[in-house]
Amino acid sequence: MYSSGFIKMDEESFEKLSTFITQQYGIKLPPAKKSMLESRLNKKIRNLGYNGYKPFLAYIFGREGKVKELPHIVDLITTNKTDFFREPAHFDHLTQDFLPHYVSNNRHRPLRIWSAACSSGKEPYTILITLEEFRKATGPLAYSILASDINTRVLQSAYQGVYNHEQIDMLPDHLKRAYFLKSKDPGSSLVRIKPEYRKKIIYKRINLVHEYDMPYSMNFDVIFCRNVLIYFDKATQEKVINRLAKHLRPGGLLFLGHSESTMGMKVPFEQVKPTIYRHIP
Repeated sequence: MYSSGFIKMDEESFEKLSTFITQQYGIKLPPAKKSMLESRLNKKIRNLGYNGYKPFLAYIFGREGKVKELPHIVDLITTNKTDFFREPAHFDHLTQDFLPHYVSNNRHRPLRIWSAACSSGKEPYTILITLEEFRKATGPLAYSILASDINTRVLQSAYQGVYNHEQIDMLPDHLKRAYFLKSKDPGSSLVRIKPEYRKKIIYKRINLVHEYDMPYSMNFDVIFCRNVLIYFDKATQEKVINRLAKHLRPGGLLFLGHSESTMGMKVPFEQVKPTIYRHIP
């Protein structure tokens, strides 16, 4: 039986769902988030034909629902606010401080960077543009970029690299010309990252809370993990940062979001600048 009205979430269902999401994905969902959950899940519940949360949860926690629907539920409840060159001081530090030192000491090894919460791709493409502009100015630079997120929908969007023109308005004209293609449709406002740059980035779904999801085979020189720790409790934040450290070379950099820090945590990092940390194993 399909319901066309707004479906309220009972307390038992909220407790069950919020506990599961926190345990599996590290995302805190206090009681104040109940109305947010309701508004984001209502359409999904109605589309699946349920008129209440209890049968809906029974389905998504069952064998079929865990495969078909649970990843989409995670997509619905995660927030994906991002911009090109967000927190520009990070990219200034890369260009002015880290990269010159790296190039002078690691000429025979490719630079490896991980965008660990890449959202719709603006962060890894900003990293790519930064590296390409540095390479043009200084000489050869071999690099690889891994971009990951828990949200499968935004990962697909990042892979496609398609944006509204207004989303790149803040970029200088020479960067727009160098890295983006306009739509062939004269009435379209869409732009796309040029294919020769899109193919330089590897995309992978990774849950930072689960150790078995982490990219064991790679050690990175730089990790961006920005504006994701704010959704975790303190213990999970510390656990995630220590896991990231296992995949960061000694002396490598960790970039956090503007409201995040390692203060009060037992983690192998020293602060270089606000929200910029150096790995000291």
